[in-house]
Amino acid sequence: MLKGEVSPKRVAVLVRQRGIAFQITPEVDSELRRAGATAELLSTLREIAPTPSAPPLETPRRAVSVPAAGTVRESPKDGLKYVWLPPGAFVMGCSPGDSEGFNEEKPAHEVTITRGFWMGQTPVTVGAYKRFAGATGRPMPTESIILGRALNPGWANDAMPIVNVTWDEAKAYCDWVGGRLPTEAEWEYAARGGNTEARYGPLDDVAWYADNSGLQHLDSRRIWNEDPKSHVKRLKDNGNGMHEVGLKRPNTFGLYDVLGNVWQWVNDFYDPSYYRKSPSQDPQGPSSGQARVLRGGSWYVGPWDVRVSDRLRSVPNLRSGDHGIRCGGAVFAP
Repeated sequence: MLKGEVSPKRVAVLVRQRGIAFQITPEVDSELRRAGATAELLSTLREIAPTPSAPPLETPRRAVSVPAAGTVRESPKDGLKYVWLPPGAFVMGCSPGDSEGFNEEKPAHEVTITRGFWMGQTPVTVGAYKRFAGATGRPMPTESIILGRALNPGWANDAMPIVNVTWDEAKAYCDWVGGRLPTEAEWEYAARGGNTEARYGPLDDVAWYADNSGLQHLDSRRIWNEDPKSHVKRLKDNGNGMHEVGLKRPNTFGLYDVLGNVWQWVNDFYDPSYYRKSPSQDPQGPSSGQARVLRGGSWYVGPWDVRVSDRLRSVPNLRSGDHGIRCGGAVFAP
């Protein structure tokens, strides 16, 4: 058959009858030629050989859309706005030239945030927390007062930051909205916004704190130096308290009230020496501890506490009229 003793037409009939189903690849063609196949026979075989099947198409992978840096979205759950922060590196801890830094803020060390994340544009407001309480059946926190004066009577002003929340309530809120409490490193990365200074602007421009959160401007540093026991009464008599969010100048990431107004719970346990052993990438904080960390300062404290590297420790179940929430993480699914 190979040498032409059987006609190509007869070969075609035999191939179809007997179910020969090989493809005439270049390798097969060479083998047949070496065995004595004629050109006419090879041409016939190519005509009747099965057509090579096309390779299966790969299932297309769904492209993950990464938001542009600074993208702002509003959460349908709590009605608050969140800003997308890209990955980046920064120096965490006491800022260069900052003479007010405490030992727990040292040593300054470089940290890399390897994944972008969402961050609340403002602290969580009373109005947003009311949505959370209604959706989950939780009560509102006890009303915040200073020496008998209510700071937000009956929680009437929805634009004020929520206060008097414990760490567990703060965590539950952020879980509910789809995010989480940020780590200390994420919080400071967000607060700095690329700025290496202790504050991202003149203090009165960017923050509510003891000197400017009341009816008259106070010199809290002088009060603390001369008569620290009068501090609380002076704030109460001067009408000091938290203010509606978003009234001061934002940082370069577009975040408001990162400094001042209310301290913000973060996820980390507190360890005063953690910076000496912190990993350089995405530090998660100590694995255990008795206290949790708050960052940012508040309307109640003096300027020495209103710095991006300042760290406050508190037991998780403490309620305070200047402890609030700012959520971060994967608030919106990709």
